[in-house]
Amino acid sequence: MSITINNILEEKTQNAKHTPEELDAWFRTVNKTADVHLNRIPLSACHPWFYDEMSGLIRNTDNSFFQIGGIRLTENDGTRKEQPIIIQDEIGFLGIICTKIDGVWHYLMQAKIEPGNVNVVQLSPTIQATKSNFEQKHGGKRPQFLEYFLDMEPDHILVDQIQSEQSSRFLCKRNRNVLLMVDHELEETDNHRWMTLRQIKEWMHRDNLINMDTRTVLSCIPYVLLGEEGDVPFSNSSYFEKSAQSINRKTIVEIYKEMNDYKMFKKPAIRHISLKELSDWQMLPDEISHKGSYPFKVIYCDVEINGREVRHWRQPLIAANGSATIGLICCDDNGILKFLVRPRAEIGCLDAIELGPTIQQEAGTEPVEDAVTSLFYEKLKKQEGILADIMLSEEGGRFYQEQNRNIIIQVDRKELGRLPKGYVLSDYGTLNLLTQINNCVNIQLRNLLSLLEI
Repeated sequence: MSITINNILEEKTQNAKHTPEELDAWFRTVNKTADVHLNRIPLSACHPWFYDEMSGLIRNTDNSFFQIGGIRLTENDGTRKEQPIIIQDEIGFLGIICTKIDGVWHYLMQAKIEPGNVNVVQLSPTIQATKSNFEQKHGGKRPQFLEYFLDMEPDHILVDQIQSEQSSRFLCKRNRNVLLMVDHELEETDNHRWMTLRQIKEWMHRDNLINMDTRTVLSCIPYVLLGEEGDVPFSNSSYFEKSAQSINRKTIVEIYKEMNDYKMFKKPAIRHISLKELSDWQMLPDEISHKGSYPFKVIYCDVEINGREVRHWRQPLIAANGSATIGLICCDDNGILKFLVRPRAEIGCLDAIELGPTIQQEAGTEPVEDAVTSLFYEKLKKQEGILADIMLSEEGGRFYQEQNRNIIIQVDRKELGRLPKGYVLSDYGTLNLLTQINNCVNIQLRNLLSLLEI
């Protein structure tokens, strides 16, 4: 595949609709005027949410939005794992509208407040709404710009993928990631601004500023299929051209063999159980927590936010017990930038396993003991080859102030040596192609790919 790149991202910055100073001032204003109050409460005060003795779930009286239930995973050797999990069967929109302004692609971004956000306001997609939201089951207003996504023409769709979310917290949760082209510049609202990809990428260097939903949509842009009309993910265009040309059938076969072997021979049994059946968990008045150590717990919150479709409500949230480390090792392999990835099974994954990053270490857990993990943490300790080291928030609508450390490290190819079983070295083009397939690349790897600026 031959890709011609006419314009590098740095050259496009000067044609942006808004200067960096204007965007900073806008975002500060939204943040300054945000009026958010969040207080932890006991479940007994979290109306309309309650524990349903019949189903063993925590749900609301309308049985809408989501529920929290128990899940038990039993490995082939009899080993068990149990935990609470969010059950949210409906698929929502994560949609970004884009258009060319003065010959440059711009993306209509939203400064959105979520109850669980670390810093209250984060840069979000044009629209970010569950099906319950846009069907107005909460009694509030319909999200702005929804009409563009309910009546999409195929010729205007750049990305339309059903992608997974955190499978350690959600059961089979997916959202519809959409990048929609329009033929004219839409009017901005108080909470929406047109931004170039370069400007969004620059904001990604700031901790907890770009939300998870923006990152996953941008990671799905099919760069290797766009040709000269598309934006470029790398500031080094030669890396991009070589990577696009190097899409490798053998790499795809190797990745799928690992995942398919797991699905065929190792896939564990999954069973829904009552929250009260979770043997190592305790249901306290104000939380569900593990009796020992676990990456998260369930809490209940009273939320009041100005500027939302609904101003006041109550809900459960998942609260992390610390920060995870999500890492990606890359290397120059004969002029082609390659990334070390591995398939990762998670308890709530729709199809048991998806392609993940090099490192995916949950809060409070010990790192895997192998040569690759040791190399990663050695480089991190010495601060060698660091391309990105950023704290990024998880989705604030379901998670309470969860932020994880996302790291990309470049090493010498020789330092990797012979790879331990399960790891695959892949060019960017192959990974970008695999993101065009539903439920193949997990959210952690997609987040890291969205950061690339090499």
